[in-house]
Amino acid sequence: MSAWRGRDKSQELERLAALAGEASAEAAQVAAGPVAPPAPPDLTAAAFFDVDNTMMMGASIFYFARGLAARKFFTSADLAGFVWGQIKFRLGGRENKEDIKTHRERALSFVAGRTVAELTSISEEIYDELMADKIWSGTRALAQMHLDAGQRVWLVTATPIELAAIISRRLGLTGALGTVAETRDGVYTGRLVGDLLHGRAKAHAVRALASREGLNLKRCTAYSDSANDIPMLSAVGTAVAVNPDGGLRDVARARGWEIRDFRTGRKAAKIGVPSVLGAGALAGAVAAGMAYRRR
Repeated sequence: MSAWRGRDKSQELERLAALAGEASAEAAQVAAGPVAPPAPPDLTAAAFFDVDNTMMMGASIFYFARGLAARKFFTSADLAGFVWGQIKFRLGGRENKEDIKTHRERALSFVAGRTVAELTSISEEIYDELMADKIWSGTRALAQMHLDAGQRVWLVTATPIELAAIISRRLGLTGALGTVAETRDGVYTGRLVGDLLHGRAKAHAVRALASREGLNLKRCTAYSDSANDIPMLSAVGTAVAVNPDGGLRDVARARGWEIRDFRTGRKAAKIGVPSVLGAGALAGAVAAGMAYRRR
C-alpha cells in the first residue's frame, strides 16, 4: 500500500511540475522594447540561465523580501527567517526542499488580494536598490556572448515571473520563465498555477518554450549552480555548471560538462565564443515573494 501511495505522490508531483512548466512557457515574459542582437539572428538556438547564485549572488527572493520589509509589508521577525535561509543558501550552496515548501506556503498567504501592478512596481524599485549590484559579471558576459551570436537568452527561475521579467529586462536579455501565480482581474488569488518553477518544472518549461519558439534543444545551452537543475541542464545540447554546488560539480565532472566558477574573487577572464557556445551554437537562451501576509 505504501508503495502505491509513493507512486501516486510521485505522479502528482510530476503532474504539478509539468503544469508549472507549461504555464511558465505560456506566460513567458518577453523583455519590453526590442532586443536586437548585433549578429544575424540564430533562430533555432538559445541560452537558458538560472538566476539565484548563477546570474545573481545569493537568492533574488531574499532581496525582494528585504525590500518588502523596508516597506513594512511584514515584521522584522519574518525577515529574520529569510536571513537564516539566505545564510544557509550562501554557505551551503544548496536549496532545501522543505524550505522551498515552507516558503511556498508563506507566499500563498501573502499574495492573496495584492495586485500584479502593485508588486511589479515595487519589484522595479527593489531591483534598483538591492539587486543591480549583485549580478555576477562573469555570468553576465556569458549571456552577452549568446546575444552577440544572435541567440535569444532566457532566465529560468523559481522566482515569480513578474520579478524575473524585470531582472531579464534590466540585463538586456530576451525574457524570463518563472513561477506563475494565479490571478483574477489583475489580483493574486493566493494559488500557484501548478507548482514552483523548480527542479523538473524548469525542464518542462524549457521544452514547452522550445516547442513554441521553434528551438532545437540540441543547439541550446543551459547554465545553473544547483544539482536541482540537472533535469534542465540535461534537456539541452550544452550544459554549463556555474558556481556549482557539490552535487552539480560531481555530475558535471562525470558528464564532461564545462564548469565556470566566479566566486573566487578573481576577475572573470575574457570569454571567447567557441568555449561555451560549443557544438550547440556553432552547429547551426514565489508566487510574488516569500513572506507572510502583512499583520
